Amino acid sequence: MSDVIADPFEEHRNLLFAVAYRMLGTAADAEDAVQDAWLRWSAGDRSGVADPKAYLVRITTNVALDRLRSAQARRETYVGPWLPEPLLTSPDVAEDAELSESVSMAMLVVLETLSPLERAVFVLKEVFGFPYAEIGEALDRSEVSVRQLGTRARKHVEARRPRFEAGGAERREATDRFMDAVLGGDINRLMEVLAPDVALWTDGGGKVRAALRPIHGADKVGRWLTAITGRPYAGVEPADMRIRRVYINGEPALVVDGPDGPLSTVTVDVDADGRVHGIHLVANPDKLRSVAGGRELPL
Repeated sequence: MSDVIADPFEEHRNLLFAVAYRMLGTAADAEDAVQDAWLRWSAGDRSGVADPKAYLVRITTNVALDRLRSAQARRETYVGPWLPEPLLTSPDVAEDAELSESVSMAMLVVLETLSPLERAVFVLKEVFGFPYAEIGEALDRSEVSVRQLGTRARKHVEARRPRFEAGGAERREATDRFMDAVLGGDINRLMEVLAPDVALWTDGGGKVRAALRPIHGADKVGRWLTAITGRPYAGVEPADMRIRRVYINGEPALVVDGPDGPLSTVTVDVDADGRVHGIHLVANPDKLRSVAGGRELPL
């Protein structure tokens, strides 16, 4: 046991997973990246490694970069919108606005629009605070180059991220109001909860029923949600469904369970008036395994 604790890789494993998950957006890909990093760490000559943490992050980042380039090509043929894999988080994460935003579904969706290198620089600098000089060494690029990448990535993210930060309590209340309105099946009540410019993304991966394109506008989103409420889904009758409140990716969220496990997760983004302006619904069974297993995301 003392040998395991003394192993720098085990000491920093959670950090490596947290970096890889923000880079790749799925737990399976992140785990594979960490495993590849471990293989390189185990097989390499570590006698000249002065800073194991920086060295391991460098390995993991480059492995994740290779995987991200391959994943982006596959996602171009994905059926419907591609959303990150939801992971459970502890309730206290939602109270840390900066931390919860860095791993929120909305942020991970924005990160998908960056180039792989921009994403790597943004994650390492803006989320984990690595200096540009170290990032340059990790990516085998000059400090000037990574600064330019970082500036471009930050401007891109700032232009697409929410322009306000709702607190944890406000987000919980908005999620509860949204759930009550949806379950009530009252379109008028639902319209009061939704912001006029609300957008809905549903990820079924072509395996279960889901909208094939994002839905925009309160009227269209409200009617879509009302239409699916109270109907069988993925072969499960409404009477056999259960809804539970959880925290996913640092946000108050809902899990819709069937007899054999989760059917979907729902997270919402809240505007300055406490209304729902973004909804991310993940129903692809392949992306619900971590939630089904109760695994929490190490941040």
